[in-house]
Amino acid sequence: MTIAQQFFTIGLVIGGTMLTRFLPFLLFPAGKPTPKYIQYLGKVLPSAVFGLLVIYCLRNVSLFSVSLWLPELIFIAIVIGLHCWKRQMLLSIAGGTVCYMLLVQYVF
Repeated sequence: MTIAQQFFTIGLVIGGTMLTRFLPFLLFPAGKPTPKYIQYLGKVLPSAVFGLLVIYCLRNVSLFSVSLWLPELIFIAIVIGLHCWKRQMLLSIAGGTVCYMLLVQYVF
């Protein structure tokens, strides 16, 4: 990449980051009520992300060898345990994801 292309790319990244950070405050100011569909999305999207992560992690599970399904079984148990223990969606998602990646990269 040339210097001009690098500056242009950095500028686009900065602009995109600023847009995603500031746009919600511009669209939904503090004095106005939040639209019902945004409140609905705030309630259903965490569960949808959680379900998507589970499907993504289990999409290639093969039951023919223990090393092919054991990491998934361990991460599912950890996610369920974390969620039953703390009842925090973010902790369950992050804990399960980190556990799964560590198991796949270093153990199996």
